[in-house]
Amino acid sequence: MDNLIRKMKDRYHSFSKGQKLIANFMTDHYDKAAFMTAAKLGEEVGVSESTVVRFANEMGYDGYPKLQKALREVIKSKLTAVQRLEVSSTHIDSESVLKSVLQSDLNKIRATLEEADSAKFNAIVEEILKADRIYILGVRSSAPLASFLGFYFNLIFENVCLVHTTSVSEMFEQIVNAKKGDAVIGVSFPRYSKRTSKAMEFARKQGATVIAITDNETSPLAKCSNYSLYARSDMASFVDSLVAPLSMINALIVAIGLKRKEKIHTTLETLEKIWDEYQVYEKGELHGELRND
Repeated sequence: MDNLIRKMKDRYHSFSKGQKLIANFMTDHYDKAAFMTAAKLGEEVGVSESTVVRFANEMGYDGYPKLQKALREVIKSKLTAVQRLEVSSTHIDSESVLKSVLQSDLNKIRATLEEADSAKFNAIVEEILKADRIYILGVRSSAPLASFLGFYFNLIFENVCLVHTTSVSEMFEQIVNAKKGDAVIGVSFPRYSKRTSKAMEFARKQGATVIAITDNETSPLAKCSNYSLYARSDMASFVDSLVAPLSMINALIVAIGLKRKEKIHTTLETLEKIWDEYQVYEKGELHGELRND
């Protein structure tokens, strides 16, 4: 998106009067323009719908929808929480929030599946399996994703460090020993965490294999990683939609679990005895009846 804005500024002097009006509005009000039809945008700035369509072509996009998609990308990383809330109120019907959000999440999982690269996914699995030590980074809204990954990796591996931190310095302190042979997995989605990307840059300089779980190749995490897994993410009001990222993490855990099946089987057998002894889980009536018989 920054490239789009820069391109519009660089070419501004060559635009027609109508194109300048469109460029000005898109630059100043991309949060609104991203959800306007070509006709509505034209009406807003005082030009025809065809002028808007031609402007998209002039900017190198195959039609206005492609330009609109580029505008929407900026919303994920640039808008404040307040702006997100305001934007969502214009395109989510308050009477059908449940269906709108669930359908949106379904679409993101579908798009993630269509764009998934099995070869890269398998390569990442192998890199994690051979790592001497595994570091997992994820803060703010991505922290639950990192914790979920860390919880299951701890059942599979004996060398996992889930980085808990509330500051930049603490994150660096916990990964300071990351080195060649280690794998550092960073999780972040718009709005991207600068702490996570900086820590990953450091880990890569130290020689560790850096793996990003993020939304696309322009993500700051992807740019400083050796490998990347992409999952579609978007906002639902001021809330980040992380359904597709969690599904991708599920796939990663399952793939690695299948490779370490015997190890997990032994671990789970031990844990079942511990859970039973310390009454970690409710047994339920059926379980109790079977034991009594």
